[in-house]
Amino acid sequence: MSTNVSLFPSLARLHRATMIWLTSWWRLLQFAALILARGAAPSTYRRDNHRALASHLVLGTAPNLLWFCVLSALISLVIIRIVVVTATSYGLSGYALEMVVRVLVLELIPLTAALFVALRSTLPAGVEFAQRRLAAAAAAPAGSAGAAADPGEALRREFYPRASAGIFAVWLLAAVSCILTLVLAYLIIYGFTPYALPGYTRVVGQIFNPAVALILILKIFFFSLAVGIIPLASSYYDAAANPFAARLRSTHGLSDMVRMFSVVLLIEAASLMGNYY
Repeated sequence: MSTNVSLFPSLARLHRATMIWLTSWWRLLQFAALILARGAAPSTYRRDNHRALASHLVLGTAPNLLWFCVLSALISLVIIRIVVVTATSYGLSGYALEMVVRVLVLELIPLTAALFVALRSTLPAGVEFAQRRLAAAAAAPAGSAGAAADPGEALRREFYPRASAGIFAVWLLAAVSCILTLVLAYLIIYGFTPYALPGYTRVVGQIFNPAVALILILKIFFFSLAVGIIPLASSYYDAAANPFAARLRSTHGLSDMVRMFSVVLLIEAASLMGNYY
């Protein structure tokens, strides 16, 4: 009898944790569908929305572009030099360029761009929205829950521009950094000479066959969706309407970070399997 009594609280806690987990993921899928539907709606790009959307795109990308390019250039210089010296010491200098392109351009640069945008833009934005909503709910008088702001208006004016800025920033930072890394790889391996350009373009073209190029594009696409949408999802819904609000309120930022990193790692693992298996 005592065993059954002690087992019941454990099952209740497991059920509660499972429901919290399922609720958070279901709301994430709902929010992703709302963002994608808002992006496909012509009314989103009307003249009165242009200024706010353009402002968020610029503010979410311009401050990060210079710093990320400098950071990626420094990291690329170090890694390219290590790969070239190691390959030369083992008599494999002919494979140095291929290793550099596969390690940096295909794997590290897109992953680093996604994490950089998340840490600099979307995760702080999600925490800011959640704190603002909790402060508004605490300041509102009792029984005034119905006077909350329109969710559709909040999605159009605040959440969709921030999500679009995160998605756009991942694409721009990844594209610029990949091009910069390819230029640095050519300069470090061949030097300031134009005569090695045909051989360089041939090797790079052999690496970027249609399958690899498609996997890279899909990886950056899903990275951008994960970074732009996941940190904002839980702060969109009213915490008072959630039966597990106390738990979600205390772990908001951490749970969003863990959820986003998990999705990013799954996408990276899927791309590795597609490229090398």
